[in-house]
Amino acid sequence: MTKIAIIGGGAWGTALAMAAARAGSTVCIQAREPEVVSAINDTQENSLYLPGCRLDPTIHAVADPIEAIDAADAILLVTPAQHLRAMVSTLKASISHSQSVIICAKGIEQNTSALMSEIVSEVSPDIRPMVLSGPTFAAEVANQAPTAVTLATEDRQKGEAMALAIGTPYFRIYLSDDIIGAQIGGAVKNVLAIACGIVQGRNMGDNTRAALITRGLAEIVRLGRAKGARPETLMGLSGLGDLTLTCSATQSRNFSLGMALGGGQALQDILGERNSVAEGVFSASSVVDLATSLGVEIPICRAVDNILNQASDIDQEISNLLNRPFTAEII
Repeated sequence: MTKIAIIGGGAWGTALAMAAARAGSTVCIQAREPEVVSAINDTQENSLYLPGCRLDPTIHAVADPIEAIDAADAILLVTPAQHLRAMVSTLKASISHSQSVIICAKGIEQNTSALMSEIVSEVSPDIRPMVLSGPTFAAEVANQAPTAVTLATEDRQKGEAMALAIGTPYFRIYLSDDIIGAQIGGAVKNVLAIACGIVQGRNMGDNTRAALITRGLAEIVRLGRAKGARPETLMGLSGLGDLTLTCSATQSRNFSLGMALGGGQALQDILGERNSVAEGVFSASSVVDLATSLGVEIPICRAVDNILNQASDIDQEISNLLNRPFTAEII
């Protein structure tokens, strides 16, 4: 694989393009905003979503996703999770059997509770997608901070080829065959990061955040196991690794949104100030719906959904969690 198409010109798509170029691949980024396309092609910088990070001059951008995937060996889908279905529908007739498709979006679809791989398989049954997930802040990947991620695939040979196409000593790829597990951690951690941000915004302390991360991991494992994931996957980069990162740093869009909520700001005001997506806002209801359908108890995620989507009082939800009956520490 030497030609890579990146579908989605946000910060993460741009950082992945930089990693692939460093690995020696030729990269085309598709971006919906004309100003992003122009900036990448004319100034070698995505000044809207990843300012200050100079791109390799071989990276070019286009607006048309069909044009972007033409002659590509691999297609990285980096669109927001709630837009993945529409994008795959647009692309499916133009994707050939020889092209590898890699899902890089994290989330669960609203209304259907579908994982990203389930969306791709439903829209285009012939595609057998890989999943790339793990603890990654786009700016740090762009600046070559050592990073490790999981690439889940049913085809190890294609996975190894993909790892060579985008992997470097500073962007390490670890292979897995657990497609479901690689997605559950990445989707649920966004919801839990909002909860941890609320804890920070309420100045509740590090003990509280550590407890929330740990019990949140238990929710991820319970949901993942019920969905068919292996628990050991959820203890790896795409589970515990991603959860730890996202719940501990203000770089996280979901954590910082939770901080603002905990500090008293209204959700709509927070969202109105941003040009990037905090996926946990959209995935909270989907995670709860999926857990309900599988008979899995996820009280922390449910509390976040109540706050975001049911206008529930933050202090009341905190009180409800703290007053749950004592129980054994089991998953």
